[in-house]
Amino acid sequence: MAANKKSLRQQRILSELEHEPSLRIADLSGRLNVSSETIRRDFDDLTEQGLINRTYGGAVRRQSSEPGLNERHKLHIAEREIIAKQSVPILAGARHIMIGSGATTVHVAKRLAITMNDLTVITHSFGVATVLAINPTIRVIMAPGLYHAQEGAMHGAQTIRFLENYRVEWAILGASGLDDDGASDALIEAADVYSVMMERATRSMIVADHTKFNQVFPARYCDWNAVDVLVCDENPMGTLGGTIRGAGCTIKAASKP
Repeated sequence: MAANKKSLRQQRILSELEHEPSLRIADLSGRLNVSSETIRRDFDDLTEQGLINRTYGGAVRRQSSEPGLNERHKLHIAEREIIAKQSVPILAGARHIMIGSGATTVHVAKRLAITMNDLTVITHSFGVATVLAINPTIRVIMAPGLYHAQEGAMHGAQTIRFLENYRVEWAILGASGLDDDGASDALIEAADVYSVMMERATRSMIVADHTKFNQVFPARYCDWNAVDVLVCDENPMGTLGGTIRGAGCTIKAASKP
C-alpha cells in the first residue's frame, strides 16, 4: 500500500512538472499534504531514474532532446523578434562577432543584417550565414567541419580548431536550457562549439526565450560567471533570476507588446 502511494505521488510530481517548468519542495509538500522530507526522497528517487534534475530547493523535469531547427523556426517567433530587437543595440561599435547556431540566433542575424554595417561575422550556422547575405557590407566567415543536417551547422574538431584562430568582441549564442548552473544544449557537439566561441570572445551574450528557463539539457557549455548579457523576452524570476544577477550577468528583458 505504501509503495503504491509512493508511486502515485511520484507520478503526480512528474505530471505537475509537465505544466510548470520547476517545482519547489515547500510548494509540493503543501499540494500533496506530505512532509518536505518525503518530497526530498521522491526527488532523490526520480533523479536516480533520470526523470528530473534537482535544483536548489526544488526540481525541474529533465529533457534530453528538442525539436530540429526547422521545427523550432516555427515556434515563439514573436518572442525571438523581441529578443533580436533588444540584442542588436548592445553590439553597437563591434566589428568582429561570432554567432552560434539556433533559431533565436538566426533572428538576431536578420536584425544585424538590416541595422549594422562593416561587420565581420564568424559562424558555423548556414542559417545565420544566409540571412546575413542580404547586407553586402557584412563579411561572413564560415567555419568548416562536419555538417549536422538537423541543426544546419558545422561541428567537430575541425570547427573548433578553426575558431581557435580568431578573436572577436562578442560571441552570440543560443541555448536549449537555462538553469541555476548555467546554459546547456541538447546537442553535445553544439555545446563544444559554443564553449570555444566564448573563450575566443571578449564578451558573450546568450539569447533565449522564457521557455528555456529552468530547463536542463545534457551538455552544459558555461556557467553564469562567463556570460556578460542574457537577452530574453521575459525576466527570469525567483532563484534563477537571482543566480544570474548574482554572477554578474546583466539581464536585458523586454515586455511583450
